[in-house]
Amino acid sequence: MAKFVAAFFTGSSSMLAEGIHSVADSGNQVLLLVGGKRAARARTKEHPFGYGRERYFYAFVVAVVLFTIGAAFSLYEGVHKISDPHKVEAPIWAFAVLIFAIIAEAFSFRTAIIESNAVRGKQSWVAFIRRSKSPELPVILLEDLGALLGLIFALFGVTMAVVTGDGVWDGIGTLMIGVLLAVIAVVLAIETKSLLVGEGASPDVEDQIRTALEGAPEVSRVIHMRTLHLGPEELLVAAKIAVEHNDTAAEVARGIDEAEQRIRAVVPIARVIYLEPDLDRLRSTSASG
Repeated sequence: MAKFVAAFFTGSSSMLAEGIHSVADSGNQVLLLVGGKRAARARTKEHPFGYGRERYFYAFVVAVVLFTIGAAFSLYEGVHKISDPHKVEAPIWAFAVLIFAIIAEAFSFRTAIIESNAVRGKQSWVAFIRRSKSPELPVILLEDLGALLGLIFALFGVTMAVVTGDGVWDGIGTLMIGVLLAVIAVVLAIETKSLLVGEGASPDVEDQIRTALEGAPEVSRVIHMRTLHLGPEELLVAAKIAVEHNDTAAEVARGIDEAEQRIRAVVPIARVIYLEPDLDRLRSTSASG
């Protein structure tokens, strides 16, 4: 609201772009909350694996909203202001709101960094954003970064417009905000689209699952395995495992049960597990040879 008030008194397109940016960000947080709530619904006959991936869908919608509302409007307003520049009036409104907003946004960004560090581990920030299976933290992290940089761009545009007396600088600052939002929206769209289409477990998690399977006495080896994230905290594991040809059905069933327990012990999010036993043909062939 403060940004819109400042935009009204100053006539600054940068301030107006920042106001629209804040509206888009606030709406995006609501979308993420809605996605989290809908994803928690119990599974049904129509959706036997539950609704966990709705979190990915709403994160993708966030990217679309950020691009269409935030970036598109800012780019339009920036071009309009450059083609028809106006002097920034009563700049003290803009400076006061922008400086306060930068301080507030810095605290928000700091919180996002602290929360991300708790789950990021040793990954770089780029790797964390690209590989995270939980969409909320990367989305909020990039949104906060974009908000902070956007405020700095707006402050730059307004300051230059006041110092030079040329309103074109205000339009340039608005264009910078639009380009920034467009880049962030595209990055978010690419990453959330990958999650929405379906991503498997990370290589280290798959190695843990394979080791747990092959550690079961009745399992000779893993013939092949597929994993799929049904949601950030729910993983589907499907594998064909080799068993000895002389094992009884009871021994195979017992081995499968133990293998499932071993998987869940090392990867608790592996909640849906399907194991298909098959004869260890490689060992049988080498033995007969």
